[in-house]
Amino acid sequence: MDQEAIRVERVLRVFNTLTQKKEAFEPLQAGRVRMYVCGITVYDYCHLGHARMLLAFDVIARWLRQRGFDVTYVRNITDIDDKILRRAVELNEEFTTLTTRFIQELHDDERKLGIQEPDIEPRATHYIEQMIAMIQTLIDKGCAYAAANGDVYYSVTSFDDYGKLSHKKIDELLAGARVEVDELKKDPRDFALWKGAKPGEPQWDAPWGAGRPGWHIECSVMATQNLGDSFDIHGGGTDLIFPHHENEIAQAEAATGCHFAKYWLHNGAVRVDKVKMSKSLGNFFTIREVLEKYPAEVVRYFLIASQYRSAINYSDENLQNARKALDRIYLALRDIPDRATVDAFDNDYGERFTSAMDDDFNTPEALAVLFDMAKAINTCKASDPDKAADLAAKLRLLASPLGVLQLNAEEFLKTPAFNVQSATAGECVASTSEKTDDEIEALVQQREKAKQAKKYSLADKIRADLDQQGVVLEDSREGTSWRRKY
Repeated sequence: MDQEAIRVERVLRVFNTLTQKKEAFEPLQAGRVRMYVCGITVYDYCHLGHARMLLAFDVIARWLRQRGFDVTYVRNITDIDDKILRRAVELNEEFTTLTTRFIQELHDDERKLGIQEPDIEPRATHYIEQMIAMIQTLIDKGCAYAAANGDVYYSVTSFDDYGKLSHKKIDELLAGARVEVDELKKDPRDFALWKGAKPGEPQWDAPWGAGRPGWHIECSVMATQNLGDSFDIHGGGTDLIFPHHENEIAQAEAATGCHFAKYWLHNGAVRVDKVKMSKSLGNFFTIREVLEKYPAEVVRYFLIASQYRSAINYSDENLQNARKALDRIYLALRDIPDRATVDAFDNDYGERFTSAMDDDFNTPEALAVLFDMAKAINTCKASDPDKAADLAAKLRLLASPLGVLQLNAEEFLKTPAFNVQSATAGECVASTSEKTDDEIEALVQQREKAKQAKKYSLADKIRADLDQQGVVLEDSREGTSWRRKY
C-alpha cells in the first residue's frame, strides 16, 4: 500500500481551536499543506516548554509528510522585542549580537533533540518593510490609528469577529484592559502595531514616525508573506491563543480581506508541580540543563508520550519512566540485525498506528502499538528469528515519524541513564553507574572467568555490585550482555 493510498483511504482529523472540535483535515489545496507556527523569542536559552512546542509540531509535520502531503512548514524567529532589548541592556551588548548567539543555541538544542528544521525560518527584522506596509493598509482602512507619541494602535472594535479564536466577548475584555501612562489609546483594549522610537532603542523609519514593530504584527506579516493571505494550519502554545493569535487574526483579516488560517492547533504546556513552566515564574529548566542529565531520546520520548494538546508534568520520575519505556523496546530490538522493509503500514500494526496518528496526532496510542510489536518480537525471537527481524524493521519504520527508536539498540542500552556529574546530592546517584563501558566489560569478563572456575560466590558478587551501580547483566546461551538502568 503506497502513501497516497493511505492518505486517500483514511481521514485525518485535527482539533481546531477555532471551532473547538475535531474536524476532518482538508487543506485549501489538495495534497499540499501550508503550516505556520509561532517560534521562539531569542533572548535566552530555550526551556523545556519551548521544546514541547518544537517537538509537537515536528511530529505533526513529519506525520503530514508521511501521509503524502507536500508540506511547507514555516516557523518564525522573533528577534526584536521588549524582552530582547531589556536583556541586551542587562548584558551590555548589541541586540543583534544577543539574538545571533541565541539563534545558534536554539539550533543546537534542536539538533540534539532530533527536531527537523522548518522549511522556512523567517526573522522579524527581515520583514520590517512589509510590516510597515500592512500597518499603513490598516490605517487606510480605518482599523488602526497613529497616536501623538508615535505609537500606532489597532482599533479592536473595528473588527467584528474579534474574540472568535479565544471565544472571548469583546465587552468582557474591558475589565482586564488598562491604559499605561505613556499610551494614548482611544480604547483600552486596543493594542500596539508600532512603538514610537525611544532613546537608545533600534528604530526604523515609517510614514507616521520612526520606531519598531509590535510583537503581534510580526507574525501576521511573516505568515502571509511566506504562505499567502490564507493557509492551512497555524500553530503554537496554548498561552498564545489570547491575545497573540487573536490579534494576528484581527490584523491579517482586516488587512487582506481573507480568512487567515483554516485550522488552529495548540500544544499544551509543560508544568512543574502543576504550574506552567515559564521564565517569568523562574520555575523553568533549559533544554541543555535537562540534556546534561538525560539522553536526548529519553527527553524526546517524554515530551511526545502525551498527546500534544495535553499539559505534561516535568519530574525526574517521569523522565526515568521514559527511559524505562524506551529500554523495553530497545531490549526487544537488541541482537536483531538491521533489515530493510518495503512497507510497515500494510499490516494490522500499521493500520492501528495510522489510525492513532490520524486521530489528532495521538502519540500515546501510536506508542502503544510499538509496545505491542516489541512484545511480539520477544515472543518469536528464538522460535522465528526471520519474523522477529521483519517485525523489528517495521517497528523502526513506524516509529520514524515520531523521531524515536532509530538508534542502535546496543549503544542506547549502554548509554548512561543519568549523568551523575550533573546530579545534586543524593539525586538518582545510587542507581547510576559511574563506570565506563570498558570497566564494565572487564568486570563481565572477570565474572565469566569466575563462573568457569566455579567461583560462584565471586560471580554473584560481581553481578550484585554492578546491579547496585545501575548495570544489569543478562545471561544467555550466546554469553553475557549488559545494559544500564535506573
